[in-house]
Amino acid sequence: MQKTFLTKFLFVTALFVSIAAFATEAESNEGGEKDLKAEITDYIGHHLKDSHDFSLFSIQQNDGTKKHIGFPLPVILWDDGLKVFSSSKFHHGETVAEVDGHYYKLYHSKIYKTDADGTINYDEKHHATNAKPLDFSITKGVVMIFITGLLMFLLFRGLARSYAKNGSIPKGIGRFFEPIVLYIRDDIAISNIGEKRYKKYMPFLLTVFFFIWFLNMFGLTPLGVNVTGNIAVTTALAIVTFLLTNLTGTKDYWKHLFDPLGDSMPWYGKLPLYVILIPIEILGIFIKPFSLLIRLYANMQAGHIVVMSLIGLMFIFKSWIGSPLSFGLAFAISLIEILVALLQAYIFTMLSALYFGFASEEHDHAEAH
Repeated sequence: MQKTFLTKFLFVTALFVSIAAFATEAESNEGGEKDLKAEITDYIGHHLKDSHDFSLFSIQQNDGTKKHIGFPLPVILWDDGLKVFSSSKFHHGETVAEVDGHYYKLYHSKIYKTDADGTINYDEKHHATNAKPLDFSITKGVVMIFITGLLMFLLFRGLARSYAKNGSIPKGIGRFFEPIVLYIRDDIAISNIGEKRYKKYMPFLLTVFFFIWFLNMFGLTPLGVNVTGNIAVTTALAIVTFLLTNLTGTKDYWKHLFDPLGDSMPWYGKLPLYVILIPIEILGIFIKPFSLLIRLYANMQAGHIVVMSLIGLMFIFKSWIGSPLSFGLAFAISLIEILVALLQAYIFTMLSALYFGFASEEHDHAEAH
């Protein structure tokens, strides 16, 4: 009965949305509609990218220009020497920055070297061909990483001091985080790595869990940051897991990679199988961290796209049915994203612990025999 009711509700909802969209499209100018959709698409794309200034929001003024509310960030380039200047010189990509006789233009969130007029050259596929200096700038995402790192340092330093002063009993906000720390220790680290070796992996597991969780939560705020939706960030986290897994692996771990069948059969019987098995085992070393980075990146990126697309539908529908419905769906997805933010941090930490457990396990050969 519940399934029948849910099916009817979804059908009626879809029907109302279709009617509202059709009515709105019939009443609106076709060219203006396309322009609005393109503007929404560009805005979503701009939100998903990193930026060289920390813009919170923009205001459309009466003369048609946009006033950006935020603050500039330092731009650090290496181009015939070190170049350091404020991102305000770009004026949100509208002007060319001149530094020591060199000219730079911000184009699609990337900095290109140009002439005084800011000319961008393209190839046959409309890709910019201008030279790009090495960019070490403090971007919006980097600022949020620094803020998250500082927040974690202050939070857990206070938790450690609370333990020391109150006989291993936390106070204040530490009472909220202590069960999470214990859960990571008991149900993730010890369960997957073992009580003998879990301690050397605990600092990383705790750090990566809270780092991803806090950044995911910041991404749901009006600050407009999308750090974990940046594949460079998730790749860096996955590389650390990859290095820890393989640099701390025991001889049994490496033996299993190159001799997965062990002593179960003679060498001449294993040789034909190892032509297939060993390449698969080696490929698995790289597939595991790749699955970590792509899972976190895709889930957080998709969440932002869905929420902002639903909000954009409010401006496309412009009706008393479609707009409230879009707002309600966007609000519901935002609540789900709060759970996803925690879930993705848990999955990354759990799988990392599982890989560490594979790398650190030791087989008792006598017992196995």
